[in-house]
Amino acid sequence: MIGMADTRDTTGSAGIGGTGSRTRRSSWRHIGPGIVVAATGVGAGDLVATLIAGSNFGYTLLWAAVLGCLVKISLAEAAGRWHLSTGRTLFDGWADLGRWTSWFFVAYVVVWGFVYGAAAMSSSGLPLQALFPDVMDLEWWAILTGLVGLVFVWFNRYAVFEKVMTVLVGVMFVVTVYLAIRVTPNLGEAFAGLLPVLPDEKDSVLNTLGLIGGVGGTITLAAYGYWVNAKGWTNTGWMKVMRLDNRVAYVTTGIFVVAMLFVGAELLHSAEVAIASGDKGLVQLGDILEEEYGTATAKFFLIGFFATSFTSLIGVWHGVSLMFADFVERFRGDRAAASAGSGGRGANPASGEEVASGTHERSWPFRGYLLWLTFPPMVLLFQGQPFRLIILYGVLGAAFLPFLALTLVWLLNSSRTPPEWRNGLLSNAMLTLAGLLFVVLCVKQVWDQPWSEFF
Repeated sequence: MIGMADTRDTTGSAGIGGTGSRTRRSSWRHIGPGIVVAATGVGAGDLVATLIAGSNFGYTLLWAAVLGCLVKISLAEAAGRWHLSTGRTLFDGWADLGRWTSWFFVAYVVVWGFVYGAAAMSSSGLPLQALFPDVMDLEWWAILTGLVGLVFVWFNRYAVFEKVMTVLVGVMFVVTVYLAIRVTPNLGEAFAGLLPVLPDEKDSVLNTLGLIGGVGGTITLAAYGYWVNAKGWTNTGWMKVMRLDNRVAYVTTGIFVVAMLFVGAELLHSAEVAIASGDKGLVQLGDILEEEYGTATAKFFLIGFFATSFTSLIGVWHGVSLMFADFVERFRGDRAAASAGSGGRGANPASGEEVASGTHERSWPFRGYLLWLTFPPMVLLFQGQPFRLIILYGVLGAAFLPFLALTLVWLLNSSRTPPEWRNGLLSNAMLTLAGLLFVVLCVKQVWDQPWSEFF
């Protein structure tokens, strides 16, 4: 892969049990996959949710935003630790737990990808339409961003992808921090908001849990291990580097969401201004910023809005396509093993070394899923989103994080993981807390669906 010579560790095996792995010092110069997962995981929807929390409750739920980052750190670290300690990919581990994991994954990526593709393109097109209102309609801006994302991911490998994501994260960082400073936050109230206090409002517990669970990604947490491998980190020698990288990811995420909570608390809460949920809420915020601080600040914000949305688009286009390619590779291996009569894992089981080699990024399953994310969802941009499909999308999306948290607990406490890299007390506590949190949110999401209209 381009640019991999200075990062690949070729001193030993894939790292099962750490044999042959030279320990690398945790160094800032290696940081990369964490930036990618932070950029992908924080989309426009996350910023709006945090903005609305600040608008409704001021600084009261700042602690929940911080806790959400800590929960996601534990999930991403567990995914990365599985890849590095076993030399196997996460989907390969899931497949060991039973055929049901494959069925769930396929249903999830097919339905989720179809609806998410339209949402991501629309979210990326909104700030462009606001910046250039007379050029073309939103649908065509959305299609343009989808096609640009397709071409970019299709023809580039991880090294270039990471560099572009880093630049866009820099734009996001500058814009969000600038806005947080511009609104002049009340630091005394902000520090008070770190105390775990619930708002005195109806459904405050569920709203708080939703904010904790909504900070920083869903399937991108599972993709983190794949980006770790794509970077060239394939064994336990990179474990310290991965853990530093992961912390940087969620410190960055925390800065984004805390900055937006500051904006919501100071600009909206104090003035009792409400904005819409969803991506259009950020367009409304742009209008409010223009009234308060002028056109230049509003346009600067819209540029940051675009960077936030487009990093989520290309991040999913790359990361989830890697996971899908891994699924297909595993499926082919199982079929080959069945044909040979071995009944076990295929002769070429999915491995971190294979992801690092770049073969997945050049494969047709990878590119086929890219096409699935891009072209079929364009229909939804013009015809609206089918009601039943949206319900399935909501249910599968709500179920993914409990699935991820609980399967990681299962894998990392079993003999599939070398003893020295299995979960400790803290990891088990955090992953179990995450699993319970996401189960509650999943039940609420399923309960809230209008099932009577589904049938």
